[in-house]
Amino acid sequence: MKTSTFAGFCLALGATIFSACSASTEVKTEIAKWQYDKQGAVSITYDDGTVNQFRVAVPIMNRLGLPGTFFINTGTLPGSEWTGRFIGRPIEEIIEETKTIPTDTVNFYERASAARYVPVKGANDYFTNAGIEIDAGRKAEACAIIEDFYKKVVNGQLPPVLPRKGNAKADPDELTWDKVRQHTAEGHEFASHMVTHPYMSALDEANIHYELDKSREELLKQVGIRATISAECPYGTGDGRAVGYAQKEYPALRNGMGLDYLYEIHRGVGESPVKPECEYVQWQRGILTATSLDEMKEWTDVTAGQQNLWLVLVIHGIDGIGWEAMTSADMDAYFTHIAADNRLWVATFGDVTRYIKERMHATVTSQRKGDGTVSVSLDHSLDKALFDLPLTLKTDVDPQWNTVDVAQGGKTTTVSVEREGNRAWVTYQALPGGGEVVLTGK
Repeated sequence: MKTSTFAGFCLALGATIFSACSASTEVKTEIAKWQYDKQGAVSITYDDGTVNQFRVAVPIMNRLGLPGTFFINTGTLPGSEWTGRFIGRPIEEIIEETKTIPTDTVNFYERASAARYVPVKGANDYFTNAGIEIDAGRKAEACAIIEDFYKKVVNGQLPPVLPRKGNAKADPDELTWDKVRQHTAEGHEFASHMVTHPYMSALDEANIHYELDKSREELLKQVGIRATISAECPYGTGDGRAVGYAQKEYPALRNGMGLDYLYEIHRGVGESPVKPECEYVQWQRGILTATSLDEMKEWTDVTAGQQNLWLVLVIHGIDGIGWEAMTSADMDAYFTHIAADNRLWVATFGDVTRYIKERMHATVTSQRKGDGTVSVSLDHSLDKALFDLPLTLKTDVDPQWNTVDVAQGGKTTTVSVEREGNRAWVTYQALPGGGEVVLTGK
């Protein structure tokens, strides 16, 4: 499935807020819907790792203090341990079998998976076209494409792939694992776009697992565990079979996470590279198409004003390099607009997922001690090696307090008391499972 030049989609978070009150102390603590108690969340994501994402987009984002998520094909980076390969019986055996047994829904997935590695020109095009048909629910058409491919292979109608000539000059800005680590240290997220960018819906189980597992292992080895939370199956596939496998491997799957408290609206198919699309939960069913920079800004403005929206932006090419490239001028103007809106929490796809899942799996209790301080306990039931993001808490405090020292794990920060009518409270960050939080008023 194609996506538009600057696609986006919004997700609405369920309204559940965990709180705890003690009848004896009347202390209330809430977990804010978004980190820093922002109105809405925005994630800026990129697919395919094209060179201008790092040569052009990263400097713009760094200047504005915006983090991005880059879904990369791990097998294409120099020095990767796991690259493209077919998992299964010898391809020659499969080709021989096609001479007498037609392609059907039983053998389709194995044959499609192997087709990518048959050394003839156009092999990947046949595979991709079959994947498009599978995504559209047209299995008979997908089988016919793969059947036609193998007939042409057997009959010698497709020319062989010639060995690549050496001495190709590498682009100095091409992505490497050293640059991945550098950009990660700058606050960006690198995530799985699989090993080789296949149509996952057309792969058999063994090859789906290879793409999922080995991409994750490469990211773990090269970057660390925090790089293993997010993934996007290429072409934005919505195939339930492929997505189901991916959801088991990656907690933050941009194709869809299938959470009952996260209402997901997926981007549509762009008919024109100048008409990016986005859908909004509160506006209407269907697709909103942006034809100008002002309309793209409107996506962000709506997200900032609705309190429960997560806007996920999707970018491929930039300045003529990459699929349906947008201009760096539009990018700079739009990102400047996003950065200027202090109602928005701009975070990586992985961190927004962390916050949502931690919040929805958290427990918090709070009580006033005899010395007047407030003790808060916060924890969640998830894997803390991967889900390690602080949550934003709002705790009621003595109205006579003006500032509060917030202490946890040997660190103390001072925050101001907020007021509305007779209520007084403080908003602060706390790490689930990071030990007791003690609030001391002044």
